[in-house]
Amino acid sequence: MTRRRVLVVEDERVINDQLAERLRAEGYDVAQAFDGLAAVHEAHSGEPDVVVLDVMLPGLDGHEVCRRIQALRPVPVLMLTARDDEADILVGLGVGADDYLTKPFRMREVVARVAALVRRVDRAAELAASPERSPLVVGGLTVDPGRRRTTRDGAEVHLTPTEFDLLVCLAREPGQVLTRERLLADVWGWAETGLTGVATRTVDSHVKALRHKLGATWIRTVHGVGYALEPGEPAA
Repeated sequence: MTRRRVLVVEDERVINDQLAERLRAEGYDVAQAFDGLAAVHEAHSGEPDVVVLDVMLPGLDGHEVCRRIQALRPVPVLMLTARDDEADILVGLGVGADDYLTKPFRMREVVARVAALVRRVDRAAELAASPERSPLVVGGLTVDPGRRRTTRDGAEVHLTPTEFDLLVCLAREPGQVLTRERLLADVWGWAETGLTGVATRTVDSHVKALRHKLGATWIRTVHGVGYALEPGEPAA
Protein backbone atom coordinates (compact mmCIF):
# COMPACT_ATOMS: atom_id res chain seq x y z
CA MET A 1 0.00 0.00 0.00
CA THR A 2 1.32 3.45 -0.94
CA ARG A 3 2.26 5.55 2.07
CA ARG A 4 0.29 8.75 2.51
CA ARG A 5 2.31 11.94 2.09
CA VAL A 6 2.00 14.74 4.65
CA LEU A 7 3.43 18.22 4.20
CA VAL A 8 4.35 19.92 7.48
CA VAL A 9 4.59 23.72 7.25
CA GLU A 10 5.93 25.38 10.40
CA ASP A 11 8.63 28.06 10.67
CA GLU A 12 9.78 26.98 14.14
CA ARG A 13 12.27 24.26 13.24
CA VAL A 14 12.02 22.38 16.54
CA ILE A 15 8.23 22.05 16.26
CA ASN A 16 8.46 21.20 12.56
CA ASP A 17 11.03 18.48 13.19
CA GLN A 18 9.02 17.06 16.12
CA LEU A 19 5.87 16.88 14.01
CA ALA A 20 7.73 15.31 11.09
CA GLU A 21 9.42 12.73 13.32
CA ARG A 22 6.16 11.71 14.97
CA LEU A 23 4.28 11.44 11.67
CA ARG A 24 7.07 9.38 10.12
CA ALA A 25 6.90 7.07 13.13
CA GLU A 26 3.18 6.65 12.34
CA GLY A 27 4.05 5.47 8.82
CA TYR A 28 3.61 8.66 6.79
CA ASP A 29 5.93 9.98 4.11
CA VAL A 30 6.66 13.51 5.37
CA ALA A 31 7.88 16.63 3.55
CA GLN A 32 8.78 19.81 5.42
CA ALA A 33 8.59 23.52 4.61
CA PHE A 34 9.57 26.44 6.83
CA ASP A 35 8.03 29.44 5.05
CA GLY A 36 4.99 30.25 2.94
CA LEU A 37 6.58 30.31 -0.51
CA ALA A 38 8.38 27.01 0.08
CA ALA A 39 5.09 25.50 1.25
CA VAL A 40 3.27 26.46 -1.96
CA HIS A 41 6.14 25.09 -4.06
CA GLU A 42 6.26 21.81 -2.13
CA ALA A 43 2.47 21.41 -2.30
CA HIS A 44 2.62 21.86 -6.07
CA SER A 45 5.59 19.57 -6.72
CA GLY A 46 5.06 16.96 -4.02
CA GLU A 47 1.26 16.63 -4.20
CA PRO A 48 0.71 15.79 -0.50
CA ASP A 49 -2.39 13.96 0.70
CA VAL A 50 -2.66 16.19 3.80
CA VAL A 51 -1.09 19.52 4.79
CA VAL A 52 -0.36 20.51 8.40
CA LEU A 53 -0.09 24.30 8.16
CA ASP A 54 0.87 26.95 10.72
CA VAL A 55 -0.94 30.28 10.39
CA MET A 56 2.02 32.54 11.28
CA LEU A 57 4.70 32.10 8.60
CA PRO A 58 7.36 34.29 7.01
CA GLY A 59 6.80 35.28 3.39
CA LEU A 60 3.17 34.31 3.04
CA ASP A 61 0.93 33.68 6.03
CA GLY A 62 -0.89 30.39 6.42
CA HIS A 63 -4.18 31.75 5.12
CA GLU A 64 -2.62 32.86 1.83
CA VAL A 65 -0.71 29.58 1.58
CA CYS A 66 -3.93 27.64 2.07
CA ARG A 67 -5.71 29.74 -0.57
CA ARG A 68 -2.95 29.12 -3.11
CA ILE A 69 -2.68 25.42 -2.34
CA GLN A 70 -6.43 24.89 -2.75
CA ALA A 71 -6.35 26.80 -6.06
CA LEU A 72 -3.72 24.36 -7.34
CA ARG A 73 -5.36 21.15 -6.14
CA PRO A 74 -7.92 20.58 -3.35
CA VAL A 75 -6.18 18.92 -0.41
CA PRO A 76 -7.19 18.53 3.25
CA VAL A 77 -5.51 21.14 5.46
CA LEU A 78 -5.07 21.04 9.23
CA MET A 79 -4.37 24.59 10.39
CA LEU A 80 -2.24 25.27 13.47
CA THR A 81 -2.91 28.56 15.23
CA ALA A 82 -1.60 30.26 18.35
CA ARG A 83 -4.69 32.48 18.54
CA ASP A 84 -7.84 30.95 19.95
CA ASP A 85 -10.05 33.49 18.20
CA GLU A 86 -13.22 32.54 16.33
CA ALA A 87 -12.75 35.25 13.70
CA ASP A 88 -9.30 33.91 12.82
CA ILE A 89 -10.64 30.38 12.71
CA LEU A 90 -13.45 31.39 10.37
CA VAL A 91 -10.94 33.06 8.06
CA GLY A 92 -9.02 29.80 7.92
CA LEU A 93 -12.16 27.83 7.15
CA GLY A 94 -13.08 30.36 4.50
CA VAL A 95 -9.86 29.85 2.54
CA GLY A 96 -10.25 26.08 2.52
CA ALA A 97 -8.87 24.71 5.80
CA ASP A 98 -10.63 21.54 6.93
CA ASP A 99 -9.67 21.53 10.59
CA TYR A 100 -7.60 23.45 13.11
CA LEU A 101 -5.67 22.97 16.32
CA THR A 102 -4.75 25.66 18.82
CA LYS A 103 -1.21 25.77 20.17
CA PRO A 104 0.05 24.29 22.38
CA PHE A 105 -1.18 20.90 21.19
CA ARG A 106 -0.43 17.28 21.95
CA MET A 107 1.27 15.20 19.28
CA ARG A 108 -1.35 12.50 19.57
CA GLU A 109 -3.99 15.09 18.70
CA VAL A 110 -2.14 15.98 15.51
CA VAL A 111 -1.79 12.31 14.60
CA ALA A 112 -5.51 11.72 15.23
CA ARG A 113 -6.53 14.71 13.10
CA VAL A 114 -4.22 13.72 10.22
CA ALA A 115 -5.54 10.15 10.31
CA ALA A 116 -9.12 11.47 10.20
CA LEU A 117 -8.32 13.66 7.19
CA VAL A 118 -6.75 10.68 5.40
CA ARG A 119 -9.89 8.64 6.05
CA ARG A 120 -11.93 11.48 4.54
CA VAL A 121 -9.82 11.37 1.39
CA ASP A 122 -10.51 7.64 1.12
CA ARG A 123 -14.25 8.10 1.69
CA ALA A 124 -14.43 10.85 -0.94
CA ALA A 125 -12.76 8.55 -3.46
CA GLU A 126 -15.22 5.76 -2.65
CA LEU A 127 -18.15 8.16 -3.02
CA ALA A 128 -16.90 9.37 -6.39
CA ALA A 129 -16.73 5.76 -7.60
CA SER A 130 -20.13 4.81 -6.19
CA PRO A 131 -23.02 4.41 -8.62
CA GLU A 132 -25.42 5.86 -6.02
CA ARG A 133 -24.73 9.53 -6.61
CA SER A 134 -28.19 11.00 -7.13
CA PRO A 135 -28.50 14.68 -6.17
CA LEU A 136 -30.09 15.47 -2.82
CA VAL A 137 -32.90 18.03 -3.04
CA VAL A 138 -34.16 19.89 0.03
CA GLY A 139 -36.52 22.72 -0.84
CA GLY A 140 -34.66 25.03 -3.20
CA LEU A 141 -31.32 23.49 -2.27
CA THR A 142 -29.70 20.84 -4.50
CA VAL A 143 -26.61 18.98 -3.35
CA ASP A 144 -24.91 16.76 -5.94
CA PRO A 145 -22.41 14.40 -4.22
CA GLY A 146 -21.12 12.96 -7.50
CA ARG A 147 -20.24 16.34 -9.03
CA ARG A 148 -19.57 17.93 -5.61
CA ARG A 149 -21.75 20.85 -6.60
CA THR A 150 -24.35 22.81 -4.61
CA THR A 151 -27.03 25.14 -5.93
CA ARG A 152 -29.60 27.25 -4.09
CA ASP A 153 -32.59 28.35 -6.16
CA GLY A 154 -30.54 27.58 -9.27
CA ALA A 155 -27.49 29.66 -8.26
CA GLU A 156 -24.26 27.84 -7.49
CA VAL A 157 -22.96 28.02 -3.92
CA HIS A 158 -19.19 27.66 -3.61
CA LEU A 159 -18.27 25.53 -0.60
CA THR A 160 -15.00 24.25 0.79
CA PRO A 161 -14.58 20.44 0.79
CA THR A 162 -15.46 20.21 4.48
CA GLU A 163 -18.48 22.48 4.15
CA PHE A 164 -19.72 20.36 1.27
CA ASP A 165 -19.28 17.10 3.20
CA LEU A 166 -21.08 18.60 6.18
CA LEU A 167 -23.97 19.73 3.98
CA VAL A 168 -24.22 16.28 2.35
CA CYS A 169 -24.47 14.69 5.79
CA LEU A 170 -27.28 17.04 6.82
CA ALA A 171 -29.07 16.83 3.46
CA ARG A 172 -29.28 13.05 3.57
CA GLU A 173 -31.61 13.35 6.57
CA PRO A 174 -33.43 16.68 6.21
CA GLY A 175 -35.34 17.75 9.29
CA GLN A 176 -33.51 15.23 11.47
CA VAL A 177 -31.33 16.61 14.25
CA LEU A 178 -27.83 15.19 13.91
CA THR A 179 -25.69 15.32 17.03
CA ARG A 180 -22.26 16.88 16.97
CA GLU A 181 -20.82 13.44 17.75
CA ARG A 182 -22.59 12.00 14.70
CA LEU A 183 -21.32 14.82 12.49
CA LEU A 184 -17.78 14.40 13.79
CA ALA A 185 -17.89 10.69 13.00
CA ASP A 186 -19.50 11.00 9.57
CA VAL A 187 -17.79 14.16 8.29
CA TRP A 188 -14.46 14.29 10.09
CA GLY A 189 -14.06 10.58 10.77
CA TRP A 190 -13.41 11.15 14.47
CA ALA A 191 -14.15 8.21 16.69
CA GLU A 192 -12.25 9.64 19.66
CA THR A 193 -14.38 10.86 22.54
CA GLY A 194 -11.56 12.61 24.42
CA LEU A 195 -11.50 15.60 22.06
CA THR A 196 -15.03 16.82 22.64
CA GLY A 197 -14.17 20.39 23.68
CA VAL A 198 -12.10 21.18 20.61
CA ALA A 199 -14.35 19.03 18.44
CA THR A 200 -17.50 20.93 19.40
CA ARG A 201 -15.93 24.20 18.33
CA THR A 202 -14.82 22.63 15.06
CA VAL A 203 -18.39 21.61 14.20
CA ASP A 204 -19.87 24.90 15.35
CA SER A 205 -17.36 26.96 13.34
CA HIS A 206 -18.04 25.00 10.16
CA VAL A 207 -21.79 25.31 10.63
CA LYS A 208 -21.40 29.07 11.07
CA ALA A 209 -19.36 29.28 7.86
CA LEU A 210 -21.94 27.15 6.02
CA ARG A 211 -24.80 29.34 7.24
CA HIS A 212 -22.98 32.41 5.99
CA LYS A 213 -22.98 30.97 2.46
CA LEU A 214 -26.42 29.32 2.43
CA GLY A 215 -28.38 31.81 4.51
CA ALA A 216 -29.07 31.74 8.22
CA THR A 217 -32.45 29.98 8.03
CA TRP A 218 -31.29 26.73 6.45
CA ILE A 219 -29.62 25.12 9.46
CA ARG A 220 -31.49 24.85 12.73
CA THR A 221 -29.71 24.54 16.06
CA VAL A 222 -30.97 22.30 18.84
CA HIS A 223 -28.96 23.61 21.77
CA GLY A 224 -26.90 20.99 23.54
CA VAL A 225 -27.65 18.42 20.84
CA GLY A 226 -26.77 19.33 17.27
CA TYR A 227 -28.06 20.63 13.95
CA ALA A 228 -30.70 19.95 11.32
CA LEU A 229 -31.09 21.05 7.71
CA GLU A 230 -34.59 22.48 7.80
CA PRO A 231 -35.30 25.34 5.36
CA GLY A 232 -37.90 27.80 6.45
CA GLU A 233 -37.16 27.34 10.13
CA PRO A 234 -35.38 30.16 11.94
CA ALA A 235 -31.81 29.24 12.78
CA ALA A 236 -30.63 29.89 16.32
